Amino acid sequence: PYTLVLFDEIEKAHPDVFNMMLQILEDGRLTDSKGRTVNFKNTLLIMTSNIGSSVIEKGGRRAGFILHDDEEEDTSYNRIKKLVIEELKQHFKPEFLNRLDDMIVFRQLSKLEVKDIAEIMLKEVFQRLEARGIKLQVTERFKERIVDEGYNPSYGARPLRRAIMKLLEDSMAERMLAGEIQEGDSVVLDVDSGEDIVVLNGSKCLGASPDLISV
Repeated sequence: PYTLVLFDEIEKAHPDVFNMMLQILEDGRLTDSKGRTVNFKNTLLIMTSNIGSSVIEKGGRRAGFILHDDEEEDTSYNRIKKLVIEELKQHFKPEFLNRLDDMIVFRQLSKLEVKDIAEIMLKEVFQRLEARGIKLQVTERFKERIVDEGYNPSYGARPLRRAIMKLLEDSMAERMLAGEIQEGDSVVLDVDSGEDIVVLNGSKCLGASPDLISV
């Protein structure tokens, strides 16, 4: 496909949008009231929905259940997918669902997966600061603190962004506004024994934990 079109939280769309979608999914094109036609034949349409999220959440971790092995995980996932699809059928018309090529039910993020996402988000912050001439590193303790505050099975990775803003970006901004961090500085963020955020600058970084994470 040449184009990807994303409809986020499609269940909140106006009914007229679904009438429009039926034409696109059936004919691969859309014609407006003035006779103008838009070709969708080389377009991939992706629609997200929160319908069924309560079913997944009530089930527990990962696929919504307490899992013991791969075979049980597959069985649990298939069962939860069936329940979610039943909820979709209660909300969307059959003629709409029948035109979809596939329906994918995503598992809840595990804490390990959130940790991987945290590393990606941290590196984005590192790169932004490096563009301003500031080299930033964080200790493993600091990263674990971010993951602990940013992990919520019900909300996925959304709280993670807020945790990084609160613990990292706000801490850095305060020091930068106070003139304590300037262009050319090397900074390390750590967590002390009292669980407080510690910002180490310059020579003080030498005493920080050796397991640093940087770009």
